[in-house]
Amino acid sequence: MPTKRNARRNSSNALEEEVLELLGGLAAKNTFHTANGENKITAHNWKMPTSQPSSLEHDDDSTNPNKTSNQADNDQKNSTTTGPNESNLTKRGSQSHNAEEHRGSAGSTAITQHRNSGSRDSNGGKAVDLYIRGPDGGGGGGGGGSDSVEDAGEETDVIGDLVGHFGKWQFLMTILLSLFQVPNTFHISSSIYQAASKDFWCKRPTHLQHLPVDVWRNLSNSNDNCFQNLVDWGGISNETMQQLQQQGSVFKSFIGNNETRRACSAWEYAVDDNVGNSWTSQWDLVCDKEYLKNVAEMFFLLGVATGGIISGYLSDKFGRKTMLFISAVLQTIFGLALYFPHSFEFYITLRALLGLVSVSVTYSGLILAIEYVDGKWRTIAGMYNLFPLPISYMAISGIAYLTQDYQRLQLCIGIPGIFLCFLWFVVPESPRWLLVKGRIDEVKQIVEAAAHFNKRDLPSDYETLLKPPPQEENSQDFFYLFKSRYLRRITICFLCIWFTMNLAYYGFILNMNTFGGNVYLNSALAGLVEIPAIAIAMYIISKVGKKWLFSGTLICAGIACCCAAITEGKEDILWLKITFIMIGKFTISAGNTIMPVYTAELYPTAIRNVGVGACNVAAGLALILTPYLSLLNKIEDHLLMSLLTAWCLFGGFVVLFLPETMKQHAANTKTKEEKC
Repeated sequence: MPTKRNARRNSSNALEEEVLELLGGLAAKNTFHTANGENKITAHNWKMPTSQPSSLEHDDDSTNPNKTSNQADNDQKNSTTTGPNESNLTKRGSQSHNAEEHRGSAGSTAITQHRNSGSRDSNGGKAVDLYIRGPDGGGGGGGGGSDSVEDAGEETDVIGDLVGHFGKWQFLMTILLSLFQVPNTFHISSSIYQAASKDFWCKRPTHLQHLPVDVWRNLSNSNDNCFQNLVDWGGISNETMQQLQQQGSVFKSFIGNNETRRACSAWEYAVDDNVGNSWTSQWDLVCDKEYLKNVAEMFFLLGVATGGIISGYLSDKFGRKTMLFISAVLQTIFGLALYFPHSFEFYITLRALLGLVSVSVTYSGLILAIEYVDGKWRTIAGMYNLFPLPISYMAISGIAYLTQDYQRLQLCIGIPGIFLCFLWFVVPESPRWLLVKGRIDEVKQIVEAAAHFNKRDLPSDYETLLKPPPQEENSQDFFYLFKSRYLRRITICFLCIWFTMNLAYYGFILNMNTFGGNVYLNSALAGLVEIPAIAIAMYIISKVGKKWLFSGTLICAGIACCCAAITEGKEDILWLKITFIMIGKFTISAGNTIMPVYTAELYPTAIRNVGVGACNVAAGLALILTPYLSLLNKIEDHLLMSLLTAWCLFGGFVVLFLPETMKQHAANTKTKEEKC
């Protein structure tokens, strides 16, 4: 027995030496760090203490007195079969070392080569399969939990290893793709100015146009804007009207005691109210037609909701770049066509189509941006993609103030899309999507161009690494989201959260003209506070985790809305109300930045698209309801802010039922929780 045990230990020590030789080849050009990031370990000083049991060494059960002779014979066989595996490891280590010396700065490819070559022992079990994690940092290997091997496959990416995880090429693509958010933001917030409410009154007869407006409104009793006294104004001469202006008693005797009133058939609108010409005045959407303003915005958001559901499927089928630019071209066409609205029906039809393609531009551009990178850079690229939103909010408020006309404003926000369409010749298709589809030649062109731009040398045999990943055996449907306790919990929570977040976020944006004060200044401030909100969220998201930060943003937004509701109707402290609203917009913007990333992390790979698609349905429902929030203030002044308070606090509470993802791998195809 001692002889067998010594043989096993000698074999294990030999295996350790071969593994260290392999790792030394991988580390020839790199410096590795321990888990705490303090001790540097290079190929020259990497030694495993022989006095400590190795993680690669099997438990020594030779001391077990109940061990049978058959078990001992099996141990001897296992130690004998170790030799070929050692030889394979030695061969792979030598190849990795040679490849490292050959390609210079592209040494990370050897990591992928080794990971993909995972050896197996003679009994079919996994042998040593080491990997180095992506840019998130952290360790790897078998001691990290049941999903560690699968996580290794997700964390390390062959394309990132070849062209770099985030170099100048990825940064340029991120910036270019973020520009597509500019027209999207313009179109979704344009209704704030194009449908702005104006002061109006019943139209003066043609021969009384010389009357001052205040005199006319007093004589016709049209101060409520929708009705006027039942008087035959056409039979009143100018001389009689002059007398009526001078003596109110003459006017009262003229109309008698008849208090009968009639609805106005035409209206006049103020021209010096800093609102300008809106389609509210173009189609007389006042009085009994005022509800049509909300219908127009609802059609646009209905298109957004529908596009959010189908855009993911179309993007997966036809490609991210293809869907992005087809949608961008259609968005430009519909946007410019709105400059020539023949009728209100034509206008709302174009707005619905515009919403349908605009959300496709948003999602396709976002997916393309995050698929150019891997690891933690996906979160950063996704957040950088949102930076043009607040800048665009500020820009359109300035454009609307300068144009003071809904048609000229529409022309200004439609033109930028023309220039973005020319990015077709600059922005490539997602190499990861092409790899999944097996279009290797196109992947090679993109990889070579990106590596050249990042000044990285590709190995001569890099083409052998470009292999399509294994496809999922089964695509799950919507009902799979409720199959296990874990999936039911996160699905129900996210449905509530996405509904709440979209209702609150767009409730702030689309109702700026109901909060009081100057609508242009309010909108500019709302965009301004979103810039630090996104930046701060990006910085502290790795410090406290997404769960607590996300919950905190919603709760703080609810408290701010509550304070704004308390100050409602008090004109002397309007500045305080606007301050609370901006605090709420700041926190809700930070939460809106975290939400899509957090959702994607918690859903397992196999049903991630289905889960996010279901959340988009809840978001679409919230978007459809958003235009009608402004009607609440007509019932009670503080009702709108009170509702936003309740929903934000509810959403912040629901987030607490979700698990934390900080310092954890993204959910893989199957997790222990999913199987429960």
